[in-house]
Amino acid sequence: MINVNDIKNGMTINYEGNVYQVVEFQHVKPGKGSAFVRTKLKNLRTGNTQEITFNAGIKIEKAQVEKKALSYLYNSGDTYVFMDNTTYEQIELNKSMLNDYIKFLKEDLVVEIMSFEGEIIGINLPEKISYKVIDTEQAVKGNTTSGAQKDATLETGYVIKVPLFIETGEEVIVTTSDGKYSSRA
Repeated sequence: MINVNDIKNGMTINYEGNVYQVVEFQHVKPGKGSAFVRTKLKNLRTGNTQEITFNAGIKIEKAQVEKKALSYLYNSGDTYVFMDNTTYEQIELNKSMLNDYIKFLKEDLVVEIMSFEGEIIGINLPEKISYKVIDTEQAVKGNTTSGAQKDATLETGYVIKVPLFIETGEEVIVTTSDGKYSSRA
């Protein structure tokens, strides 16, 4: 058990039977009344984010979430297969558990699988991933307004906006938090 005043961003807690990760928190001391902590918590099982306010000084349970690095191998229908690189043990995850992360998965990508009390509750992707552009339109001469962009299809099938100078066959880096082009590889 930890004091609610000691929580930090990224910490995992067990609250009302759910496992949450602290996205942000704010200690508030109003002029009248007692202090409290306003938090934004992400439910690691569902992916939903909610705001919860705790009175100052109460105790909450810290969740021991285990993290293990696994490589993505392949998918078969709605089943996605990952492998532990040290034990060669394979883990299968359902498509529904991966949510929007599916568009970022490519062969041999190392992800972090999170588990709580033996139950897999989610995955973390690297912050930035390099992909090969398999198809993009030709830049139209004269279309050089500042920040002009065009669609590019990545090796995973995901379509992003890239600058006009990116050509088919080039490597680009994509930020996984927002799914946008970051730079050339």
